[in-house]
Amino acid sequence: MKYDELLEILGDAPVFDSSLLRAGDVDPAGVASQLSRWVSTGRLLQLRRRVYAVPAARRRRAPYAFETANLLVRPSYVSLEAALSFHGMIPEAVFTTTSITSARPALYRTPLGDFDYRHVSEALFWGYQNTEVAPGVSALVARPEKALLDLVYLRPRGDDPAFLHELRLERLERLDTAALEGMAQRTGRPKLARAACRIAGIAARYAEEYETL
Repeated sequence: MKYDELLEILGDAPVFDSSLLRAGDVDPAGVASQLSRWVSTGRLLQLRRRVYAVPAARRRRAPYAFETANLLVRPSYVSLEAALSFHGMIPEAVFTTTSITSARPALYRTPLGDFDYRHVSEALFWGYQNTEVAPGVSALVARPEKALLDLVYLRPRGDDPAFLHELRLERLERLDTAALEGMAQRTGRPKLARAACRIAGIAARYAEEYETL
């Protein structure tokens, strides 16, 4: 395969899994060798085993962190601080893309940014949806309610009122408190039920203050 043929196969995709090139009657060792040569000559960037990115000079479009995060680790979905920032619910800028996975936890520092994966059991691997993160680009992202519960679940004493207030949650009109409490009940974990109740209280006070403005 020639490099220009690879680019044609990829189309607009700036990041890809090498399994894309192993379909059909191909020599897997030959594909791996060719990819290695392109990495060594700077024609590709290797993000991790089997995952590559096209250099900026040859991309048709820039990669988006959330689509890259989904591809680096499967199964995974963007959650925690990254999802909360995406939904406009926390004021801080987030420089590491945080995700949930039912696979092993991992941290990848790549030329496209840092990607942190936190493990949960398969019983808690839900609450996300395919979301448009840029025009024509979609990724699996936690609903705001599940992103909050994921954060509470993984943080020691995450249901503590002091921690919940330290989050300085914003735009709480976007939060479905009934869904939040329903999700917490679904997990069967008292910690999450307590946190959901307290967050619902914060949202109610936020709504009252908003109405008085």
